[in-house]
Amino acid sequence: MAATETETETHHAIEAVFRIERVRLIAGLVRMVRDVGLAEELAQDAVVTALSEWPRTGVPHNPGAWLMAVAKRRAIDGFRRNSILARKHAEIVRDLEAGPDPGFAHVEAAVDDDVGDELLSLIFTACHPVLSTEARVALTLRLIGGLTTDEIARAFLANEATIAQRIVRAKKTLGNAGLTFEVPRGKEREERLASVLEVVYLIFNEGYAATAGDDLIRPALCAEAQRLGRILIGLAPEEPEVLGLLALMEIQASRLPARTAPDGSPILITEQNRARWDQLLIRRGLAALERAETLGGANGPYALQAALAACHARARTMEDTDWKRIAELYDTLREVMPSPVVDLNRAIAHSMAFGPETGLRLVDEIAQAAALRNYAPLPAAKGDFLFRAGRLAEARVQFERAAEISRNERERAFLLGRAATCGV
Repeated sequence: MAATETETETHHAIEAVFRIERVRLIAGLVRMVRDVGLAEELAQDAVVTALSEWPRTGVPHNPGAWLMAVAKRRAIDGFRRNSILARKHAEIVRDLEAGPDPGFAHVEAAVDDDVGDELLSLIFTACHPVLSTEARVALTLRLIGGLTTDEIARAFLANEATIAQRIVRAKKTLGNAGLTFEVPRGKEREERLASVLEVVYLIFNEGYAATAGDDLIRPALCAEAQRLGRILIGLAPEEPEVLGLLALMEIQASRLPARTAPDGSPILITEQNRARWDQLLIRRGLAALERAETLGGANGPYALQAALAACHARARTMEDTDWKRIAELYDTLREVMPSPVVDLNRAIAHSMAFGPETGLRLVDEIAQAAALRNYAPLPAAKGDFLFRAGRLAEARVQFERAAEISRNERERAFLLGRAATCGV
């Protein structure tokens, strides 16, 4: 019985080690084999070997280095066996086999070295613009986040087979693209960084305001996006927009405990109990925003959005909110990052700063935008403006329209409730 318990404990230890080391392991292997799918297979093979050997020999002193050494040796064996890949990998094999056999001690030292560039290259690869946005999100959550295919499918209310196919196609696309699997430099890095940040923010937004399903928020997705943001900060601490994005996510996430009622229905920011806002996350976010602004990134899209969130975070009560400052920031954001959604949020800010009629005028200017045709927040915002202007019958129509096109059950119930408050 004792042996069985020991074996079970060892298996649990292996699983824990792999969760911790998987990103470093895959990042190092991708740099070596130039193939994301193969790197994942080699990492899994190393874990299978550990499951076989560690119950006999015990968990090694440096388990991450042990797994890396096994995976690298398996890769070399594979290169030798496969004559078709010999030419493609000849240079890699020569580099690995040059000089005396390094042994485990050398590998441990190598793994203990800074692997920032390798991890950063993996993130840039998973978020490569050659992939569709959906593929980038799925691959990032799989490779960097370590989520299973089932977890990704459940998070985005998708079919597991669809997500699996999406990930397979993404790996194949990357393999056929002839990528160098290195961190891009100069202008290319700037362009690719925008793709990386977009993916991380998409993940966060899906957690912060779920587009469909029974739950309004999915905190686990927000937490995963924040974790990815912190990884990026550790690898690129001088990038203002990385700091801006992390600041935005930290401040927004601080409001999660107050965003929903016990029954899961939404609570508007103007009605939230601000005592429930996470002050630690707010402090972290404000510090990251200050750093971004110090580095000259005050007018970056994410830094501007973080500054908007900071206006709310600094207000102890709803009445203390500086809506005129928020309206000014949206005016600037509209120039930096023009989009119908920004225009809608700008209309909301102006309505709060200068009255509902101002909001109605602005929202009518953007109502014809194709991107907002089936966007529930548009009629919801218009309904709020009309309600505050005392035009209740018109407000009811807008709230009902918003509920009709919403795909989120909690949001739909909330909007129908608002419609009911408008009377007949």
